[in-house]
Amino acid sequence: MDPVVPLVLSHGWAAGVNAYLTVLLVCLTGRIGLADVPATFERTDVLVAAAVLTAVEFVVDKVPYLDSLWDAGHTFIRPAIAAALGVEIAGEAGAGDTALAGAGSGVAALASHAVKAGLRLAVNASPEPFTNVGVSLGEDGAVSLVSYLAVEAPWVAFGLAMGLLVIGATLVVLLARQIRRGVRRLEARGAGARGP
Repeated sequence: MDPVVPLVLSHGWAAGVNAYLTVLLVCLTGRIGLADVPATFERTDVLVAAAVLTAVEFVVDKVPYLDSLWDAGHTFIRPAIAAALGVEIAGEAGAGDTALAGAGSGVAALASHAVKAGLRLAVNASPEPFTNVGVSLGEDGAVSLVSYLAVEAPWVAFGLAMGLLVIGATLVVLLARQIRRGVRRLEARGAGARGP
């Protein structure tokens, strides 16, 4: 089977969790010569923009509730970046249906983004901020591992990404009460910020 499929879907999953880090890792992979990447990701402006946005997300992702607002704002951004990444990867590999690759990558990103956002709302319902930092670092580690494996062993990366998606979705279901509590607290903070 074509190795483009696991490559595209693995990167799609990773982009749904942290799109900027995923793009940065693809850029660095090409720059240091670990793999051939689309020419778009060899450009310095793309590398710099991805690095700056990765740094911003690294900080924002550690702050309770601010991370959930960031996630809400990225509901369409992460899948769009993943779709563009999928199109670029499939086009570089000469895959016939780049539109299908883009759609598949975008759907994988939307699924992983939904799981991430749900789990973050559950974590935000806890009274202490340290869980946020740990979960965020774990997410960044998982994105880095899947991105690395996508280059070295695409099918292993695909299996890991899909396994993490299933585990995350299961946790979202199990933590539904915590997630609803996180949503209520987020809404209360928003109402308090707007005033009477």
